[in-house]
Amino acid sequence: MAQRRELLERELVALGWYHGNLTRHAAEALLLSNGKDGSYLLRKSNEREDLYSLSVRGKDSVKHFHVEHTGTSFKFGFNEFSSLKELVMHFANQPLIGSETGTLIVLKHPYPWQVEEPSIYESVRVHTAMQTGRTESDLVPNAPSLGTKEGYLIKQGKIVKSWKTRWFTLHRYELKYFKDQTATEPIRALDLTECSAVQFDYSQERVNCFCLVFPLRTYYLCAKTGIEADEWIKILRWKLSQIRKQLEEHNATLSS
Repeated sequence: MAQRRELLERELVALGWYHGNLTRHAAEALLLSNGKDGSYLLRKSNEREDLYSLSVRGKDSVKHFHVEHTGTSFKFGFNEFSSLKELVMHFANQPLIGSETGTLIVLKHPYPWQVEEPSIYESVRVHTAMQTGRTESDLVPNAPSLGTKEGYLIKQGKIVKSWKTRWFTLHRYELKYFKDQTATEPIRALDLTECSAVQFDYSQERVNCFCLVFPLRTYYLCAKTGIEADEWIKILRWKLSQIRKQLEEHNATLSS
């Protein structure tokens, strides 16, 4: 029995989006602060040993659904799957859940438990400890950043050089911009694997500007504050360094 349990745990970890003993509260904090509409993860349920919870983020809330392990299969709603692989394939091809409230939730983005973070941190000058009486179990784990960022930036037009406010989202190696935060379809998606440089720009009359250099066009963007512009530049440069690193590793594999 213990051996079967250990084997199951290994299979779950291999999913990549299984978060083990993550609590309901911590899962909500994680998905609301760093996930997006359609982000989901699997975790242990504290109700029974054979139950797991699928936590899924909607636009502004997180829903939780039971996944039951029967010993030979996994039950999810009216569906039953013989293996985790079959369960994952179902999520990939039928990514829709109907909740009791009538809300339809789409499973789009598995939220990985292991991420490589960009090192965008302030150094600590002074740290003063105060005794609060709380213990480690009272604290909610910090959510990993996943190297994602979103926010409003002012963008210069390609032909007419006017400036318009657009909503930007950075996920993996793709920078998308939308008419506003409520728009569902992006105006354009920029592939960062084609970007050669990200740098501060002082050629514009505006302040807090930076640019992204692509083969056919340079995009000029401005943030509201210098700190925000610096954050965008740091995370975008980190993305480019990751792309170069992967390319170098790929070339080294080919030549070896």
